[in-house]
Amino acid sequence: MKVLISGAGIAGPTLAWWLAHYGFTPTLVDKSPALRTGGYIIDFWGAGFEISDRMGLLPEIRREGYLIQELVAVNRAGKRIAACPAAAFARVTHGRYISLARGDLAATIFRAIEPKVETIFGDSILSIDQNQTCAHVTFESGTARDFDLVIGADGQHSRVRQLVFGDEAQFEKYLGIQVAAFETAGYRPRDELSYVMYTEVGQQVARFAMRGDRTLFLFTFAAPSPEVARDLDSQKALLRKRFGASGWECPRILDALDRTGDLYFDCVSQIRMPASWSLGRVTLGGDAASCVSLLAGQGSALAMTAAYLLAGELHRSAGDYAAAFARYQEIFGPFVMRKQQMALSLAGFFAPKSKRSMWLRNRVLSLLKINWIADIVASRDLLDKLALPDY
Repeated sequence: MKVLISGAGIAGPTLAWWLAHYGFTPTLVDKSPALRTGGYIIDFWGAGFEISDRMGLLPEIRREGYLIQELVAVNRAGKRIAACPAAAFARVTHGRYISLARGDLAATIFRAIEPKVETIFGDSILSIDQNQTCAHVTFESGTARDFDLVIGADGQHSRVRQLVFGDEAQFEKYLGIQVAAFETAGYRPRDELSYVMYTEVGQQVARFAMRGDRTLFLFTFAAPSPEVARDLDSQKALLRKRFGASGWECPRILDALDRTGDLYFDCVSQIRMPASWSLGRVTLGGDAASCVSLLAGQGSALAMTAAYLLAGELHRSAGDYAAAFARYQEIFGPFVMRKQQMALSLAGFFAPKSKRSMWLRNRVLSLLKINWIADIVASRDLLDKLALPDY
């Protein structure tokens, strides 16, 4: 079967890998002119970690990743006010936990499919017309092709979802926070293997020292509307307005921001589709179907999980794609909904609503120095209660 996959992020290339493994003929299309880099540091564990192992990607992921030693909260003057070791994460997951840049994970997966999967960059889907024998796809470039199936793995703002299921607004649950991330070279100071956070009421900025003398910065801040500025200058102006009077290293960080030409900027939302993720020959995967948001900290691993299950069910169904789509959602839907519910409780970590909630957050961080408390919390939040089928 010929399968068109929209989106060359995490879910799309993972799906392409497994479909090619099972003998399908996948084609990837992405509107970006090349594979996208950047984003923010993700924590990678659970089912996604297991899937990457089955794909033979773990050695490279371990080389690209970081074993973060501690989370540190600082005050306006840069003094440490709370910290917790990250050792509990490794203990609970038996060492199958790592942090890495989202772009590095995407590049690792893409390199594994590049020699064997057709990829079209700089184009996107304009229309999808389904009939009894195929899905006829017209691209923005003007070309048209027939596919047996179309999979929307094109993220939170999915074009495929919009074309087939309707406007994003009916599925988006905005969580009241916007996020921005960028990286720069030569920034000082560097706190190796420490994730350092400075928090004020309604906003937070954090940094992490990466290899190659790079530093990654992450801004999160409360905002009443999911509408985000689309051009780079407006995004920078908004961040300077929000963080310009902030303490800690914010003046230096904003100076570094002024020099960057690559800024990730988006709203923090979940995608919740109350009915089916599928219609005819089209289905959705990853964030396009069930975005859990930045707050869950596991979006990339869940995207890989969705891709693995969808490809496996298509393989198992021997061409009965309707049955495969239904089974895929039956397995993954309840699991990802629980992840979405868990994420809702974490908004205060990134943009606390009051000084009291900031104090409570820091108190919890400090308590996590106690091993048995850390193990309880990590076990509750990190262990994926999903048995991956062996297709």
